[in-house]
Amino acid sequence: MGRVRNLEALIATRHGESTGNVAHETARQAPGPKIEQVDVADRDADIPLSELGRAQAAAFGRRLAALPAAERPTVAVCSPYLRALDTAEIALAALADPPELVVDERLRDREQGVLHGLTEHGIRVRHPEEADRRERIGKFYYRPPGGESWADVILRLRAAYNDIDLDFPGERVLVVAHDAVVVLTRYIAERLTEPQVMEIESHPVANCSFSRWIRREGRLRPAEYNDTAHLAEPTAAPARTAAPS
Repeated sequence: MGRVRNLEALIATRHGESTGNVAHETARQAPGPKIEQVDVADRDADIPLSELGRAQAAAFGRRLAALPAAERPTVAVCSPYLRALDTAEIALAALADPPELVVDERLRDREQGVLHGLTEHGIRVRHPEEADRRERIGKFYYRPPGGESWADVILRLRAAYNDIDLDFPGERVLVVAHDAVVVLTRYIAERLTEPQVMEIESHPVANCSFSRWIRREGRLRPAEYNDTAHLAEPTAAPARTAAPS
């Protein structure tokens, strides 16, 4: 994982479905004239989980609790955004001996700048020049005004993971964050290229999915990615695909 070699294992998950996810999906499916901006009053950091999101977080916690004791996380690190914090707290409550939860702002969601809250249609209507620039530059390097490119997020994730590696050598670390963080964790851990990670990104990371890398031969290697089998449990609320947020 670049210079990160000391973790025994890394588990990563995206937060449960948020009210922002629901708003984006509602806007996408709305009949009649296309919607330009989603109806979300909260700032991005304060968007909460939906009821389905809380059920998904509980199901993820049961997935963690079902792991053999020698595979359960010994450290949990979380984005400071409310939807991630609530997911982590709900999930960790399922463990008999939950690890301490550490918050790291470098695990926050990708910042969208002037495009925040806009639908694809809204971006084209309100910022056509940015839509054209994004297509020309490509999603990996495109940085919206006031926001971040995927490459920007990678820089802060590399720093975060290097610190996690130094602080928790030999530990099994759980990261609770956002879809971009999960995808780019794979980019870093597996030393992928831009085309490879963009192909992976074309398949959405499911809310509360299970991804894991295990240390073998001196580095973290992939074991599972975007696994959602635990979300099909009868005790979990019905699953639905959520838009990025």
